[in-house]
Amino acid sequence: MVHLSMGCGGALYKKDVVLTAAHCVSGSGSTTRITATAGVTDLGDPAAIKVKSTKVLQAPGYNGTGKDWALVKLARPIDRPTLKIATNTRYNRGAFIIAGWGDTAENANTGSTKLLKAKVPFVSDRRCKLHYGGDLVPSQELCAGLPRGGVDTCQGDSGGPMFRKDDGGAWIQVGIVSWGDGCARPLVPGVYTEVSTFASAIASAAATL
Repeated sequence: MVHLSMGCGGALYKKDVVLTAAHCVSGSGSTTRITATAGVTDLGDPAAIKVKSTKVLQAPGYNGTGKDWALVKLARPIDRPTLKIATNTRYNRGAFIIAGWGDTAENANTGSTKLLKAKVPFVSDRRCKLHYGGDLVPSQELCAGLPRGGVDTCQGDSGGPMFRKDDGGAWIQVGIVSWGDGCARPLVPGVYTEVSTFASAIASAAATL
């Protein structure tokens, strides 16, 4: 789990590559403006590992709808475990873990210095469309949330991973925090980039960094 200085989350795809959301970055190219913080749950911890970016690669063809993934190349590797990503839809079900340093309430605009996590259940495309209608891109997005609300990702959590355990008991990333209406509202699920849809594109892009 990685905190990015523009106010987003991410996960170590490789020791020197962070997987985040396309809407967290402004296009592709060289940049040293992003600082990745890792190795701690409290951003104020002096033991935090901080590494600058060297490049950003935004999903090719990203235009604000779907394709919400991006890669941040780091100046040096971070010696922490990487998070493998789902390559098929097998794990796009059940309960997921979400985590981040984002706002703890809608319109709070403060974020959290301590990493927070929660569990949210899968929501079917059919149920998700009851609220979002045609704004949802079912082939590229995955929904999750409690019907009663109260638990959700929020502003500042964008780009962070949604993950669960695979059949072998290892953590696997199935989603990227993407968008939603407000935070933790009843019958309003969070929307996540469906990682398995883009697994091969992410792997190809990472190989070029």
